Amino acid sequence: MFADLSPLIAATAQWLTCSYPSGESALDRVLSEMQARQAVTVAAWLRYPTPMDAELVVMAGPRGSARLDWVTGADGGTSGLVADAADRQTWRTWVDEVVASWAACLLTDCQLADTAVAALAEGRHTDEAPIDFRRLVAPGDRDRKAAALLRHPDLLAPIAELHREGLLNLLASGPALTV
Repeated sequence: MFADLSPLIAATAQWLTCSYPSGESALDRVLSEMQARQAVTVAAWLRYPTPMDAELVVMAGPRGSARLDWVTGADGGTSGLVADAADRQTWRTWVDEVVASWAACLLTDCQLADTAVAALAEGRHTDEAPIDFRRLVAPGDRDRKAAALLRHPDLLAPIAELHREGLLNLLASGPALTV
């Protein structure tokens, strides 16, 4: 049984959607969040392919959003979801920089996203039930419009470039994902 990566996935997806906000409508926000969550889920499952990997990151915690905030010029308090500044910072400690970078790569390159999702099919995360990552690998016009900033290659480039090489190396290695 895998450790619960949901805090890491939720925080990293929230960081992406706060840093690259959607359009103003409620539907835009939901569609953008769904795409971010799908990208972050794929990235997290690739980054932590074994139960031991997942347990270790849950136990030690990811590095947080400080470097990502610095790269994007964010002040660290952009959430607006929690009134207290200390609480606002708490969720940010669960942001995983590598996962955010890999998710940025996947959001800006549907072919790479398709390759990553295919690699997951060989791993253990999808053993229990198949998961549809359609909004990530084949976004419709409405999805693209809702997440225009979240999928903009030039805007996400500084984040994507942080760890793109590691993602490409991992996907090129293939069978190592099933260890």
